[in-house]
Amino acid sequence: MKTLESNFSPIKIYHDFKQITKAGLAISVVFSSIAGYLLGFDSDHPFSWLTLLMLAVGGYCMVGASNAYNQVIEKDLDALMDRTKNRPVPSGRMSPNVALFVASLLTIIGLILLYLINPKTAMFGAISIFLYTSVYTPLKTITPLSVFVGAFPGAIPFMLGWVAATNHFGIEAGTLFLIQFFWQFPHFWAIGWFLFEDYEKAGFFMLPTGKKDTKTATQIILYTLWLILASLIPYFGYTGNLHISLVSAILVFIIGLWMLMYAVKLYHSRTPKASRTLMLVSVSYITLLQIIYITDKFLR
Repeated sequence: MKTLESNFSPIKIYHDFKQITKAGLAISVVFSSIAGYLLGFDSDHPFSWLTLLMLAVGGYCMVGASNAYNQVIEKDLDALMDRTKNRPVPSGRMSPNVALFVASLLTIIGLILLYLINPKTAMFGAISIFLYTSVYTPLKTITPLSVFVGAFPGAIPFMLGWVAATNHFGIEAGTLFLIQFFWQFPHFWAIGWFLFEDYEKAGFFMLPTGKKDTKTATQIILYTLWLILASLIPYFGYTGNLHISLVSAILVFIIGLWMLMYAVKLYHSRTPKASRTLMLVSVSYITLLQIIYITDKFLR
């Protein structure tokens, strides 16, 4: 009885829930959605705490569901990798059926909350789950193009917030999507680089050339450049109601050069340490960019 109670203790359930939904990642995604919402609301689409709450909880549910489905599908492969073998499903702490139930419940709750905001928000949330679980996940063991496919659901959260605020997908939401789309590549290729040997155990193809070589490092630099250019587009006045001031554009350019510097360092050294540093810098970049965009809006 004591062993049974310890297995179902609230603390263990809480930690397993955090792991199966990948809470750290989910929270960062929710932050992107909130950033998009704060950029989107205006006098025609007034701010609503209730909408923001539904977006945050619904967004977490959708990301958590995607991660839970992913861990059910990849349970045998996760057991082969050091960084994933202790997750709830591959370790045996949670059965695949329970994990599938959790994923399904999160999907239902998430879709209902996002639909209550507006149908477009729910539609993009559903598309995100479908692409992540049904296209990206199976492709990871087949082709490096999986990262390209995975960049689509990965880029949805930033623009999802705008759609939640305005009930409209236009040039503004498309620009936010484009920024986070280009950001995915240097970010995930950096992860694929320093975890290359671990991914190799499961047969995952995460680098564009399949190798930690000059061509992969070159592509990381190129996509970082595309990211910088996409991040500056709102300054030039072609993105409708989404625009930033000269000061903010300069700040965005500076943090872009900062990230580019570490991409170049990876090109020259091609070490796991350099790729890990680039990954951390990329996370800082997208967070700082969103803060700059939001601050610019409220200071203008």
